[in-house]
Amino acid sequence: MRQNRQSQHHFNSVSVAALITLFMSSSQTFALESDSKQAIMIDSNGASYDEKSQLSSYTGNVIATQGSIRVNSDKLVVHLKDGEPEKLVFTGKMAKFKQTPSPGSADITGQAETGEFYPKRNLLLLINNATVWQGSGTYSSDFIEYDIKTSLVKAGDRDDDANNSKQRVHVVIQPKP
Repeated sequence: MRQNRQSQHHFNSVSVAALITLFMSSSQTFALESDSKQAIMIDSNGASYDEKSQLSSYTGNVIATQGSIRVNSDKLVVHLKDGEPEKLVFTGKMAKFKQTPSPGSADITGQAETGEFYPKRNLLLLINNATVWQGSGTYSSDFIEYDIKTSLVKAGDRDDDANNSKQRVHVVIQPKP
C-alpha cells in the first residue's frame, strides 16, 4: 500500500506540474487575445449618443479600457455598427495608450494627436506626432500602425511603397545599462 501511495503522489505532482506549465505557457500565448474578449469600459466628464448615426461621443478626461489596453484622451468617438463598436477615434493634446502585451513583459505605450482603434481587427493607428515606446526602443513618425494581437509596430507612410516614402521614421534603441 505504501508504494502505491508514493506512486500516486508522484503521478499527481507530475500532473499538477504539467498542468501549471501548460497553463503558464498558454496564458502568455493568449494574453493579447484576452484583451479583445473583454468589455470596453469608458469614463468621461460628458457623454452623448446619437442612435440614428450610431455615434457615441465622450469628452473631458476620457479613459477607455479593454483588458490591459488603456487609452487617455480629451475626446473619444465610438462608431457602432449593429450595436457593436467598429471604430474608436480618440483625439486630444496628446492622446495616450498603454498595453501590457504579456505577463512580465514591458508595457507598450504610445501617444499621438489622433488615434483610431479597430477592436475587431486588433488594430490601432496613431496619426500625427505619433510615438511608441517599449523597453529601450522608441518609434516616432506621423503614422504608426500597431497590431495589438501580435505587438507588431509599423511606422511611416500609410502606403507600403518604401521607395517613394515622404515620411521619415525616427527609431531610438537605448543601450542596456
